[in-house]
Amino acid sequence: MGSIIIALSKTENTNTIAGIIRGSGLPYDISICDTGAQVLQVANNRDFGVVICSKRLRDMSYIELADMLPECFGTVIFTKDASVECVRHNMVKLMMPFHKSDLLDTIEMVTANFVRKPKKKRELPPKRSDDEKKLIDKAKLVLINRNGMSEPEAFRYIQKNSMDCGRKFVETAQMILTLYSDS
Repeated sequence: MGSIIIALSKTENTNTIAGIIRGSGLPYDISICDTGAQVLQVANNRDFGVVICSKRLRDMSYIELADMLPECFGTVIFTKDASVECVRHNMVKLMMPFHKSDLLDTIEMVTANFVRKPKKKRELPPKRSDDEKKLIDKAKLVLINRNGMSEPEAFRYIQKNSMDCGRKFVETAQMILTLYSDS
């Protein structure tokens, strides 16, 4: 599950930010931490998320924290200091004061890279009808009798030609039967 971890130096700021995020309906677990060590402990037990922090925590700077965070976490630094640098690709600074919408848009932007999308189910090829199976078997039998191939070699021959020509397997089998019936 995704997580938003808030670690600000002032408790009232932390509570305000947590309230804004909860009120927004963002689908993330919210954790409040006092130290960088607590942030790391929470982050290591989550799938992905964002850490919201000031440039200095009780036990470390935002740079030290960012270096120790898992790759699946982004960082938003609240600052009034324009010289604060973003040292990682998934780090953003948010200049104070800011609007609620700026905060929420920034969180969504940072977490967008980490939100896991469900894998698309692999489509299985459609089941072959009995007529199609018989057609393929006849084509394999022709190749076995005329070219001295084994059954796996005949199958592979049809398969390879099908892929090379961009045709369906059954169409290639039909083409082989047509080709050999004319000779």
